Order: sequence, then structure tokens, then C-alpha cells
Amino acid sequence: MPSNVEMLMEMGFPQNRAEKALAKTNYRGIEQALDWLSNHLDDPDIDEPFEAPKGNVLSGEPSETVESKESKEEEVGDVSQPQSLKCDECGKQLRTELAMQTHAAKTGHSSFSESTEEVKPLTAEEKAKQMELLKEKMVQKRLEREEKEKREAKEKERLRRTQGKDLTMAKFELEQKEIKQLAEQKRREKAEERAAKQKVLDDIRRDREARAAAAAASKAPSKPESVSSAAPSTSTESAPTAKKEYTECRLQIRLPSGTPLTNTFKAHEPLAAVRLYVSMNAADLPGDFTFMTTFPRKVYTDEDMDKPLTALGLVPSAVIMVTK
Repeated sequence: MPSNVEMLMEMGFPQNRAEKALAKTNYRGIEQALDWLSNHLDDPDIDEPFEAPKGNVLSGEPSETVESKESKEEEVGDVSQPQSLKCDECGKQLRTELAMQTHAAKTGHSSFSESTEEVKPLTAEEKAKQMELLKEKMVQKRLEREEKEKREAKEKERLRRTQGKDLTMAKFELEQKEIKQLAEQKRREKAEERAAKQKVLDDIRRDREARAAAAAASKAPSKPESVSSAAPSTSTESAPTAKKEYTECRLQIRLPSGTPLTNTFKAHEPLAAVRLYVSMNAADLPGDFTFMTTFPRKVYTDEDMDKPLTALGLVPSAVIMVTK
């Protein structure tokens, strides 16, 4: 009669798997080995080399030493090892615990005990049927595993797309926010520049009006003195108009690129201070530059650099241009 290892190999299992299945089930029979194989087919170490425990043979039966044989001969009355399971309610003999669980699920019986009666070995037809069931289990497990992998792959792809959309949306919102901030900053700078230009123009206009009024007053004819015959004449001289003293000078400086620079200086500061301010706050200037005014037209020389702004007629405000 073929051993359990040979029977498993006839069913298509490699020798290493057959030996391992029998050892893992304590050599209780081919049914238990088949159940173990069906539950551990996907184990990563299923095909690792296997060494049988000492004291057992790979035929599925415990090995017997000389001492054990002698003790068996001497102790004939010892209780035999349980060979099957028995349903106490209906008396049915069952080969394995799996068969017992199946029987309990079908009948509702719950009382079982071990039996020394050996269940007849599987017939060729039963072996083939058992093999078919095992193959069906293997196919079912493979399908379930593939379906699980597909679901996990779909979920990963969905998460990747969702995260990509969220990242793209966050980037777009950040760019829009930066664009709005930049546009607002440009509008604010333009408004400040227009206000500064308007202030300079207003200062120039007021200065011109003041100069025109002063010129008109100086050209007006003086009134004739009134002579009184009864009393000595008394000439009253009109008090001269007090000239306003300015302590600051607001200058708008136009660079060669057309960009204006506006700053307020002390009225007694020299023109060299304006030159230093332009050198520190303007880029792309010619190596040697000076200033000029268009009304009245005047080009300032190196000698003018030490003169105060009041002496150069630039107080209280004026527009000067940077030139070579």
C-alpha cells in the first residue's frame, strides 16, 4: 500500500510539500495534510527545504525503535491512539476536524468524541473528488486574491488622482492670490506716483503764482505824496511785504530713463547733497553727471555743487533733470 507521501505526490503535490504537510499535521492522515495544503498554498516558505522531525518517517507513520517495539509487545493492554472522530448524537465516524465542523454545520450536532476506530482510507474516486475540491479552492483563492489586488490598485489610483487634483487646485489658488497681490501693489504704486507728481505740479504752480504776484507788485506805480498846506507834510512809507523764509526744498529729479525721484532736502543743503542722493537711489546712471533745469534753462557746474539750494533758486520746489 502506498504511503501518505506517495499518495499526495500522486495527487500532483511536490515531495517537499507533501512531507511538510504531513509533519505540520502530526502525521494524523492524508485528510489533515490536504486541509493544511489548501490553507497554506500561498505561504512564501511553502517550498523551502523540509527536514522531518527525529523519530518520524515520511511514510506518515511514527518510527518505532527497538525499545518502543519491545514496550509495545510487553504492554499489549495499552490504550490505542485515537484514529477518528465520532458524533455522539448520530454515531457517524469522521476522519478530520474539518469533516467534524462540516457535519456540525449541516446537522447542528455539537457533541463529538475521539474514537480508536480507523475510518477506511479514501478510495480512488474519493481521492479524485478531494483533489477537485482542492483545485476549486485554489482557483477560488487565486480569484479572490486577484480581485483584492484589483480593488487595491483602483483605490490607489483614485487616491493618486484625487491628491493630484488637490495639489493642482492649491497651486492654482496660490498663483491667483500672488497675481492679485502683485496687481494691487502695482495699482498702489501708480496711485502714489500720480499723487507725488500732482503735488510737485501744485508746488510749481503755487511758486509761479507767487513769483508773478511779486513781479506785478514791483512794477506797480508808486502813489503821489499828498501835500498839506496847513500842516507840514508827513510821508508815510508803506512797509515792505515780508518775504517768506523756506526751510525745506522739495525736488523732483528726472533720470535719463524718465523715472522720477522725489525727495525733500533742507533749504541750506548744497547741491552736492542732491547729487549724492541720486547716486545712492538710482541705477544705470552715466559715470559723470550733473543737473539742469528747463525753466529757466540752466546747467549746473561743479562750482554750483557747493552752493545751497536757496542760492540756486530751487527753493521751495523745483524740477531738475539728470544729464551728462
